[in-house]
Amino acid sequence: MDQEILSLAGEKTADKLQELLQAVKEDDLANLLQNQAVKGKAAGALLRAIFKGSPCSEEAGALRRLKIYIRSIQLVESGDLQKEVASEILGLLMVEVHNFPGPLLVELASEFVSVIKEGRLKNGKSLELLPIILTTLAAKKENVAYGKGELSGEECKKQLINTLCSGRWDQQYVIQLTSMFKDVPLAAEEVEFVTEKVLRMFSKLNLQEIPPLVYQLLVFSSKGNRKKALEGIITFFNELDKQHNEEQSGDELLDLVTVPAGELRHVEGTVILHTVFAIKLDCELGRELLKHFKTRQQGDFSNNTCPFSIALLLSITRIKRFEEQKTSIVKSFKDLQLLQGSKFLQNLVPHRSCVSTLILEVVKNSVHSWDHVTQGLVELGFILMDSYGPKKILDGKAIETSSCLSKKPTQHACKLGADILLETFKIHEMIRQEILEQVFNRVVTRASSPISHFLDLLSNIIMYAPLVLQSCSAKVTETFDYLSFLPLQTVQGLLKAVQPLLKVSMSVRDSLILVLRKAMFASQLDARKAAVAGFLLLLKNFKVLGSLSSSQCSQSIGASQVHVDVHSRYNSVANETFCLEIMDSLRRCLGQQADVRLILYEGFYDVLRRNSQLANSIMQTLLSQLKQYYEPKPDVLPPLKLEACILTQGDRICLQEPLDYLLCCVQHCLAWCKSKVMPPQQEKEEEEEEGVYQDLEDLLESITSRMIKSELEDFELDKSADFSQSTCVGIKNSICASLVMGVCEVLIEYNFSISNFSKNKFEEVLSLFMCYKKLSDILNEKAGKGKTKVANKTNDSFLSMKFVSDLLTALFRVLIWRYTSIPTSVEDSGKKEKGKSISLLCLEGLQKIFSAVQQFFQPKIQHFLRALDATGEEGEEVEGSVTHRAAFQIRQFQRSLLNLLSSQEEDFNGKEALLLVTVLSNLSKLLEPSSPQFVQMLSWTSKICKENSQEDASFCKGLMNLLFSLHVLYKSPVILLRDLSQDIHGHLGDIDEDVEMEKTNHFAMVNLRTAAPTVCLLVLSQAEKVLEEVDWLITKLKGQVSQEMLSEEASSQATLPNHPIEKAIIMQLGTLLTFFHELVQTALPSGSCVDILLKDLCKMYTILTALVRYYLQVCQSSRGIPKNMEKLVKLSGSHLTPLCYSFISYIQNKRSQSLKYTGEKKKGKTAAVATAMARVLRETKPIPNLIFAIEQYEKFLIHLSKKSKVNLMQHMKLSTSRDFKIKGNILDMVLREEEEDDDDEGTASEHEGQDKEPAKKRRKK
Repeated sequence: MDQEILSLAGEKTADKLQELLQAVKEDDLANLLQNQAVKGKAAGALLRAIFKGSPCSEEAGALRRLKIYIRSIQLVESGDLQKEVASEILGLLMVEVHNFPGPLLVELASEFVSVIKEGRLKNGKSLELLPIILTTLAAKKENVAYGKGELSGEECKKQLINTLCSGRWDQQYVIQLTSMFKDVPLAAEEVEFVTEKVLRMFSKLNLQEIPPLVYQLLVFSSKGNRKKALEGIITFFNELDKQHNEEQSGDELLDLVTVPAGELRHVEGTVILHTVFAIKLDCELGRELLKHFKTRQQGDFSNNTCPFSIALLLSITRIKRFEEQKTSIVKSFKDLQLLQGSKFLQNLVPHRSCVSTLILEVVKNSVHSWDHVTQGLVELGFILMDSYGPKKILDGKAIETSSCLSKKPTQHACKLGADILLETFKIHEMIRQEILEQVFNRVVTRASSPISHFLDLLSNIIMYAPLVLQSCSAKVTETFDYLSFLPLQTVQGLLKAVQPLLKVSMSVRDSLILVLRKAMFASQLDARKAAVAGFLLLLKNFKVLGSLSSSQCSQSIGASQVHVDVHSRYNSVANETFCLEIMDSLRRCLGQQADVRLILYEGFYDVLRRNSQLANSIMQTLLSQLKQYYEPKPDVLPPLKLEACILTQGDRICLQEPLDYLLCCVQHCLAWCKSKVMPPQQEKEEEEEEGVYQDLEDLLESITSRMIKSELEDFELDKSADFSQSTCVGIKNSICASLVMGVCEVLIEYNFSISNFSKNKFEEVLSLFMCYKKLSDILNEKAGKGKTKVANKTNDSFLSMKFVSDLLTALFRVLIWRYTSIPTSVEDSGKKEKGKSISLLCLEGLQKIFSAVQQFFQPKIQHFLRALDATGEEGEEVEGSVTHRAAFQIRQFQRSLLNLLSSQEEDFNGKEALLLVTVLSNLSKLLEPSSPQFVQMLSWTSKICKENSQEDASFCKGLMNLLFSLHVLYKSPVILLRDLSQDIHGHLGDIDEDVEMEKTNHFAMVNLRTAAPTVCLLVLSQAEKVLEEVDWLITKLKGQVSQEMLSEEASSQATLPNHPIEKAIIMQLGTLLTFFHELVQTALPSGSCVDILLKDLCKMYTILTALVRYYLQVCQSSRGIPKNMEKLVKLSGSHLTPLCYSFISYIQNKRSQSLKYTGEKKKGKTAAVATAMARVLRETKPIPNLIFAIEQYEKFLIHLSKKSKVNLMQHMKLSTSRDFKIKGNILDMVLREEEEDDDDEGTASEHEGQDKEPAKKRRKK
């Protein structure tokens, strides 16, 4: 039969073939085809013959074709055919589809859909045919019977796709089905059906099947609906991450059903890879992804970002620039800071994830083959460090902040950049070389900018893996070549950072030594200083056998310690030779400039502590150097040859020997050697060293006794001496004075350290201090006269931290006991010095100690407070929390402040009161805001402000600042602001002199003396912060509404949670409006109060406009305007806008009068008049901005009225004139000093229409 069909098919006409096929039953024909196909015998040729003999123009032929098509599809799906045969059959079926009539195409497509829905697919190979069937069907223009009616081909296709997407898909064919749809022309609605169906399938698939499906979905999304596809993918993995984290932190039994973390991260990595490829094919997909993140950042009350979404964003940095995202990171830190500082916002906004935690989690996850993310991480890290590193200030030093609490968002961003790079370096070996190269390049090329953050990063990297860096030793040695050209601070930081590497790499060490030896003889001073600093570092870190262990030193080597110890043990002899060679080189430096010697003296002490076997060499060097400037005859005064320390070259005089630094070095080294090195050693060496120590002690003792006997005249530094910087003698005397004061300081510490608290030694210490003080007073007196320029730059103190801490430890108990036990008022007035009593000095000391501990020793605060409590009366609180201990200290200082406030007015000491408030402010920061002690502190401060009236402006400012800082952590301060504004209005009077004021007295601290500018500027500053918070909330709400409008189905439900936030915003603005209502009626003095009030009013209207625009957005989602919003608009129209115009008129009248008065007072002085005019122009600059802000507010109110069908403009009265320029004729009048005429009143009467109504409003008092 098959041979017959094939032979007839070869004829030119198909008539006989048609007759033969009609005679054969369709089932037999299908079976014949099946047998041939399974055997692999010419199935393609047979199929072509059947199609030739079954023309679609005849009904029988078309039905036969349909039967053959259905059987062929079953054959292909069965898996019984060879691959080549199946492909040939599918190819023929595809070619012939377009010949089918419409009804049969529908039947064929419906059969396909039912096969898919019923799960009858075996291998999915036949799915290649479905896109062609659907495409052909959509192209049919005639109506086709479908179901009970008739539909066009396009509508039939739409119904079939709808049926297919609403049915069940077998898991193993989801990817093929998704791929199939990309070849079908689809309308936007159909694309949405398919996208939603595929996204729903995500949760039903195994994790390993998701990445290829994601890729197919992203390729499919090029037809449209990219946003939904991306959001669906991100949301799915976000939820997976959340589930995983919850299960990990939950019950251990859940681990049995949890997806392994490694598998999830690998899948996410593959998805990121597929997304990157998809974006390369479709750039619009990348733009949509960036747009998605931007929208999320605006309205993220819930945590919209997750590690996966951040990783996705980082992965496209090679395709899209990432610069914009750095501002988003800083903005996240700012948002977090804003939230932490406001209880009002904390109550409204749920807890937010810290962006640092999320990004560092991405770094941690990137170990699981997230190769496309690592480059983005490195780029982000360097962008953050470059953009937000420490900034250079006038004296060239960087601004550094050590306290975590006081760090700015930009500093947090810089630290995050460093953390990203360090963690990426640890995890990814491939990227290490690039990170190191970029860090070294920045260290070398940015020498003029602060690079401490890069040096810290380099130090952390090398500490982590010094052996890894051996592979990068070429880059390190290349960097050494630039040492001579780098600033000293950079050289020291760089060498300290690479120090562990010097221990494990001999080649790096040798190249450094070569560079330093060359630099030692360079012509540039900076190069020689760098060489000395480098050699000192080498001496510190290459120990000679027998040196004290590193545990006795201040610095540890960390991760490289194992290599260091092994290295130093086996090479101790070589180390000794090496170190002694360096010492010889350094001795030559003692003949160089003072700057080089100074570095040497500052470094010797650290070298001695780390490498104690060099003690003899160092002490001998110092002794021989000191003897050059020591007067050996015991009866000669002064004991030091100061002339020899100064170099005179013609007219140029400079310091040759920093004798004070030399003596300081001797004192520290001697003290350390006696305490650490003196215990038993070899006898010969011991005797030799003891001889050196004894000589130095005798020298110091002799210098001390003779310095005490010396008068200032002996140094030629008495009151008659010249200290000006314009003469050679003056410069020389200034240098000598600085040396004498430094020597006194060093001797004070030396004698204190050996005194063992003996009376005689303390008397010597006091005598030395008196010598220091006399000289200091003379210098200050000369500087104070101001006739001659005196070098009064404050030198660094030579007193060590140990000495200061020992002294403070002894004094601190005395300070706190004395201040809390002896009130200032009963103190003997004879003990005052320059207006400061001893008790006041005690309090000042306490205040500085509290500030220093809080700023620099944050982790040790608990120990500090415990030490204080141990001496207090309430011993039972020793085991309490920081809050309890801080509260106990607060109570003591509260009592002191109350005693001071209850004293007579003439006995009130404003400085003491301010210091007490500062101490209380410092201690109150340690209280937990949710604790009863915090609430108690707030109510106490509020009571003090309400019941005490003091005219001291500084005290008032300090106390009010304390009140506000506490209040914002408890609740919003708007009610407080309103009450204070009423008090200010009552004391300063009204801008309309005819209105009688009824004074309110909410806070007695507000009085005529403090109301303006002190309290007024404070309340305006706080109002500005409240406006900033409200603006932040409105921005977030607008971002949310934008998202909701894009996803229609969520809009009705998602807006409900915003109601409490909207209500809070309106309440805040309403209360602030009453605050401004009071201040714009107040007769404020010209200057900063008026300027800042105008600027804040401008902000107020800008934020009201933002709120109106938000409701314009909301109205689009069929939600009306709340009643309280209508009330707010009404209040602004009746209680603020008219009064603003009246206030502007008041300012302009006042300033024109001031200008006229200046002109009359200074007739003929054109410069004075010009200055006054410039001031008036500057001060009136905010007025046009305010008018514009009011007009913008009213403009958008009109739009909102139209959209909401609510007349919001009924309470607004538009002003009659909007011109607020300074009139030219008035300026001419002032310049020509003409008499005042009618034109003069133009500015004052500009807003006459607004002046009448507000006057009625103000008479409410």
